[in-house]
Amino acid sequence: MNKLISSWGMIAEIQWVIFIILCILVVSSIAWFILGRVKPSKLATELQIRTRSWWVMCACFIITTLVHPMVTVLGLMYLSYALLREMYPLLKLDARERNVVLVCYATVPVQYGLAYFGMSTLFLAFIPVFMFVFIPFLLVVRGETKGIVRSISLMPYSLIAWVYGMSHLALLFQLPESPGFTAGPQGLLLYLIFLVGMNDVLQFAWGKTLGRRPVLPTVSPNKTWEGLIGGVLSITLIAVAMRFLTPLNIWQAAVTGFVTAVAGFMGDAIASGIKRDIGIKNSGHAIPGHGGYLDRLDGFSAAAAPFFHLIFFFCYN
Repeated sequence: MNKLISSWGMIAEIQWVIFIILCILVVSSIAWFILGRVKPSKLATELQIRTRSWWVMCACFIITTLVHPMVTVLGLMYLSYALLREMYPLLKLDARERNVVLVCYATVPVQYGLAYFGMSTLFLAFIPVFMFVFIPFLLVVRGETKGIVRSISLMPYSLIAWVYGMSHLALLFQLPESPGFTAGPQGLLLYLIFLVGMNDVLQFAWGKTLGRRPVLPTVSPNKTWEGLIGGVLSITLIAVAMRFLTPLNIWQAAVTGFVTAVAGFMGDAIASGIKRDIGIKNSGHAIPGHGGYLDRLDGFSAAAAPFFHLIFFFCYN
């Protein structure tokens, strides 16, 4: 059993953040339970379901980061596969396109394998260079051109966003050690997950409290400028306050928090546009109270790559 436990152990900084997260979940669980008893409503029930899902997601994260890095990478790989597996059936592809889908699925273990074994050059080129050409070619070779523009647009995009983007989280484990930085890749992963998760919550809260002007009225009318600005500024401050999980200084943490919040919003907006075109509200029902994997991970898929490259530029370039 000891061999399964990572040599990183539970670093003090990570222990504190996990403790804070657990406290937030405990307080939220109690608050929504009391609200449901005092004033029963659909909202109170939904908040209770959402909080229970957060408990499960946090437990999965803690378990996977306590063991060997391979387990963490396998968990991330599963999430990329789940995103593809959730969305492709919604596109109503024909039989010949389904053969191309199998190739898309096969890119997932290859991409994460390149990340795990530190083959960074191939990692950066495999999907945006090689698969970006190969997938459209396979669609052309099948001989049917009806609807091909839609397929050529969506399939490579799905690989870029939900495999290439997400796999940058696995590449965090290949960053070299930085003097005075003890939290390691665990800390960086926790830092990003906390920022993106809180970004969704705070943009929603600011929007509900002060929201007046929609950012994208025809795509996602509930997203407002007030929610966006309030969320981005809040996440920027949180990023600075939690920089002890990273090797970043104050201004670097502020830039990273700002970019992460904006990228998370963009990912959410893009996913909303895709779902609206397909004609669905939620991409699935895998996560009770949240919807599908895409509904929960759209911000992560967009923010992961910018986050990684900012960390690399600021601290390892």
